[in-house]
Amino acid sequence: MEASAGSGIASLINHARYLPAERIDDLRQRAQSLPEQPRLRPSPPPKPYEQYEPSFGAALLWMLAYRNLNWVNSAKCLLCLTSLYLAGSTVGKIGRGVNGLTPDLLARFATVLGIAGGDLSAVTGIELPAHPPPAHSAAKDLAGLIWDARRLTSDQVRHLHDEAESLRGELLDPAAPL
Repeated sequence: MEASAGSGIASLINHARYLPAERIDDLRQRAQSLPEQPRLRPSPPPKPYEQYEPSFGAALLWMLAYRNLNWVNSAKCLLCLTSLYLAGSTVGKIGRGVNGLTPDLLARFATVLGIAGGDLSAVTGIELPAHPPPAHSAAKDLAGLIWDARRLTSDQVRHLHDEAESLRGELLDPAAPL
């Protein structure tokens, strides 16, 4: 896992969300097929503000960090998959317990993590909202792409990003053959 690859993952998801399901599946297969590269340097230790007191919010942020998403990139993925706009600092406040974990937020984090909301609800004791928040139609596949890309280097993520951007451009190009 290369810490600098996280911003590429968020950008990859931003482009991939406009693709048809079969193209997202192609990107996932490509990500899965890429070889795992040895780390060039160890992961940096958590910054002081990323050292959380034990809480469910902290556990969610550690799960996001395991997917190579920091606060800002987590916020970007929340926007892409659930249309919720949060500042990165607000995501951090959830991890630090400054902002509480609401049923709506729990459901949205479950979407980005690719974990069944009911499972997170059972662990946290927070009931899910009666009406689930909106999610992207391909949210499950996009969350899978986040998972698949977590172990890749910045260069590998950049190649996937470029492929997704190219595919998206083909969809937008009126001169492209049908």
